Amino acid sequence: MAAHEGNMPFIKHLASSDRKIRTSALNTLRTFLSAPTTARKLTELDYLKLWKGLFYSVWMCDRPIPQQNLCTELAGLLPVLPTPSDDEGAVVIPFLRAFWATLAREWTAIDVLRMEKYLLLVRRVFGASLAWVGDGNRGKRGRTWTGARADKMLQLLEEWPLESSGNLSKVAVGLRLHVLDIWVDEAEKLELLGQGGEEGGAPDKDGRAQFLDRIQGSVEVQTKSTCKPVRARAKESLTDNRLPWNNTSPSDHVTAADGRDGQDSWDGFED
Repeated sequence: MAAHEGNMPFIKHLASSDRKIRTSALNTLRTFLSAPTTARKLTELDYLKLWKGLFYSVWMCDRPIPQQNLCTELAGLLPVLPTPSDDEGAVVIPFLRAFWATLAREWTAIDVLRMEKYLLLVRRVFGASLAWVGDGNRGKRGRTWTGARADKMLQLLEEWPLESSGNLSKVAVGLRLHVLDIWVDEAEKLELLGQGGEEGGAPDKDGRAQFLDRIQGSVEVQTKSTCKPVRARAKESLTDNRLPWNNTSPSDHVTAADGRDGQDSWDGFED
């Protein structure tokens, strides 16, 4: 049964011009979403209503520090969402799908004065989404970057910001470009760039190299986009020197240089 707006009165308060009312509504939302039985009953429409309220909560938020705090708090909703044992993504994925649908719908209506805070919101939520796959904060032992969480998150990204059909009416160019701008940064924060699998040195025991390769595959699809700026930005992001496949060890340079020296050396005139 859907949780109608009448059962979620805090939705309209999320967009209030009064900071105290918005803060109280956000705390109520956090409590509401953390209840497993409640969150799982929400429909796609319910999540869209939630994100519409959250979108305008960001819209009404003034001054840089409160804006940064709010974006961090919204991304911080992901860890409190229930992860049922029978389907860990049953709540998180619909919640994030509504986020991307809302941002995609509203993106071209965001004016230049407000764009900066929405760019930050996308960065924070995207980073939190990748962190959710790893099941914990940085440095936590026992994380894994494979399995159902990775599958579901990558499917969601390929459905929205990294969708391959090139349907610009679904996802605006600006939103696509921003995700292509930030994915390496957020992967680096989660230490996904530090391992190169068996060939790169340490074994890929937690699957982070495999997960990074799968993200790479999704980004590579964007290099064939019908939109020229998207193609160019995707290619540029894949050449980032922080990515393990772009790293060349110093010994490789030395070996190559020695080879050239041997070919180009002068042995004197022939008799």
